Amino acid sequence: MSADSLPHSMLITADSAELRRSVAAARHAGQLIGCVPTMGALHAGHVSLMQQARAECDFVIATLFVNPTQFGPTEDLQKYPRPFEADRDKCRAAGVDLLFHPDLSSMYPTGFVTFVEVDGLTARWEGAVRPTHFRGVTTVVAKLLNLTQPDKAYFGQKDFQQQAIIRRMSRDLDLPTEIVTCPTVRDPDGLALSSRNAYLSPTERASGLSLHRALCLAREKVRAGETNLDAIRLAMRAEMEQTPGVAVDYATIADPDSLVELSEPQPRMVALVAARVGPTRLIDNLLIP
Repeated sequence: MSADSLPHSMLITADSAELRRSVAAARHAGQLIGCVPTMGALHAGHVSLMQQARAECDFVIATLFVNPTQFGPTEDLQKYPRPFEADRDKCRAAGVDLLFHPDLSSMYPTGFVTFVEVDGLTARWEGAVRPTHFRGVTTVVAKLLNLTQPDKAYFGQKDFQQQAIIRRMSRDLDLPTEIVTCPTVRDPDGLALSSRNAYLSPTERASGLSLHRALCLAREKVRAGETNLDAIRLAMRAEMEQTPGVAVDYATIADPDSLVELSEPQPRMVALVAARVGPTRLIDNLLIP
């Protein structure tokens, strides 16, 4: 069966006015609206967000926009994959009602000078390594939530700091959208799904598994009663550093809301890791109750 003959009807538009009309019609019909913001290059993790939105909402919007403001000057904006037809088919198969894929000039028209910034949460971890990244994320997410006006918006736990920042932004700005964080989707061997995994050679992919091993090691040590979090952090780093081709950026245990590094265990913690595997930067995390 071809994509165009699939039974689910999905509106595809780049026009914000058409998007707003569709949202208004859904709202007038009393429908609960869900939104899944993406940059495309969709994988099973993105699809799981759409499926959860489909299960919880009456009208599901997916947005597809490769956002240039969240890429640093040396990052991979130009080579970021843009398989639109494959992404469109995945959205339709997941039951998306409207796919919004705006162009650059409509999202950032000439003279655009307004940005949304969340202090504190954006200064550490990913923000320390990529200082302009989260300003781009919060700005584009705020714009997309304004355009789509959803009751719920769905984000993956894999980008843990991102969802924490978006939650804070939504709370601080009194946005009427509930931010829903969905579990990380992994390959059977434990590697967290990411669009950037496509850049990994088979050898690099095997090395990338060290991130998940480090996270599991932290969880095992906490469960075994280890209370010295510095010792756990050192063990996490050692697990990754002993793997060929892995250059560690950070390996830590933090508060899941403030993202502040913890000095002693608490009931809720998150282990966070980031490393370059070859030329590709990977991140991962694991909640530790």
